[in-house]
Amino acid sequence: MKRGPIKSRLVGLGILVLAVLGLAGVAGAVRDNDRVELRAGDLLIVGHGGFRPETLPRHKDAPILIYGGGKLSTVSGELPPILKTLTFEFDRHGSVDTAGLAVCTAGKLQATDVPAARRACPGAIVGEGVGSAVVEFPEQRPIPISSPITLFNGPKLHGNDTVLAHAYTTVPIATTFIVPVVIEKIHKGVYGYRTEARIPKIAGGYGHPISGNIKIERKWTLKGKKHSYVNARCENGRLQARGEFSFKDGTFLQGTFFRPCKVLK
Repeated sequence: MKRGPIKSRLVGLGILVLAVLGLAGVAGAVRDNDRVELRAGDLLIVGHGGFRPETLPRHKDAPILIYGGGKLSTVSGELPPILKTLTFEFDRHGSVDTAGLAVCTAGKLQATDVPAARRACPGAIVGEGVGSAVVEFPEQRPIPISSPITLFNGPKLHGNDTVLAHAYTTVPIATTFIVPVVIEKIHKGVYGYRTEARIPKIAGGYGHPISGNIKIERKWTLKGKKHSYVNARCENGRLQARGEFSFKDGTFLQGTFFRPCKVLK
């Protein structure tokens, strides 16, 4: 099994699915503001991301917006290995708020394209973006495909909030992808939340996820009180997360992510 350490910045609190791919760095990575370039063996990852505002209260959560993106490629020019799972443990100095927010179910999203999915659960949308992949069938030329990604607030599971990530493609046939992600509450030192996203097979397992970009921001008012889906505070000058990336070929990357924040005066 191939292994490589990852160290860099936390993108923020939330579930970025494909977009979170490149939001870290390894030894030899090149950083340019929010942009990160890294190499692990033949695998190349270029990512960017962050959250706004970066100035937050010290002792109470405040609304934030999360954005991020990543792209996979290889030095050899071959297609990158197929991503299987993304697992993250997130800083406890933050929270997800779903009070009064509409809930979408997988049943409402089954067999829907992107416009139909967004019409089915407009009030449950918490994030949007786009993902791309390359399908390589035996003895055929690679076929690039892409889809908008929509994140919906899902039903609670054992008291934990969930997200449903929706995408749609017509290659090789019309297919709706629904990826459920549980935001599990944990008590593990600085970490207070855990998520795991299992990437579904694309085109029967011949699809290679290549890139993704996403933004998570949802605000609403309930009984005169303002709410935000993602929130954070800056108690010690940074937010932190631990991530694990596993690929079909056995490649496994893990490490700790940091993102600095400023205390609101």
